Amino acid sequence: MKVIGLTGGIASGKSTVAGILASLGAKVIDADMIAREIVEPGRPAWEDIKAAFGEEYLRADGTVDRRALGSLVFRDPEAREKLNAITHLRIKEEIVRRLKALHKEDPEGVVVVEAALLLEAGMERTVDEVWVVTAPEEVRLKRLMERDNLSLEEARRRIEAQWPDEKRLKLASRVIDTDKDLAATAQEVEALWRKLRERNTGEG
Repeated sequence: MKVIGLTGGIASGKSTVAGILASLGAKVIDADMIAREIVEPGRPAWEDIKAAFGEEYLRADGTVDRRALGSLVFRDPEAREKLNAITHLRIKEEIVRRLKALHKEDPEGVVVVEAALLLEAGMERTVDEVWVVTAPEEVRLKRLMERDNLSLEEARRRIEAQWPDEKRLKLASRVIDTDKDLAATAQEVEALWRKLRERNTGEG
């Protein structure tokens, strides 16, 4: 089984690329989805978040108020470290568990681990290749402001809280630039997929 670590800064286009890879036959493990699952009410990470940040970061139904917590951790590095300490290990453990299950299910398949913090969390050791998705900062700012209804300052703060692209690119096996239309991005990803299959299975 081949494991691709798909990463990139916030609003770089990772989910778009992951969707294209899924349409080509890859199985996708979405770290953000796992992050949502592990903080569901009653689970250990939820208990830890409630204890660390207080009930003001919970909604009326008991679920974590991700927007309020996100606003806090993107302006307070200490709070961000505290949240990462609660979630990162649990996310990594769940990713490893799913990788083992998928390997058993299809030893010849391709799995994509889509994770914004793949490199920051040291998860590159769990994948065979690192594919980095990039886009110019002004494009990412625009996407982020439109997608999450953020001010320019809030969007910039989220981008600056993560690794700069220069640091990610040093660890990249492949780089995908999404500063173009969807058709061009799809064409680039499909070409990378063909090369991957040729390298590993001899498929054209």
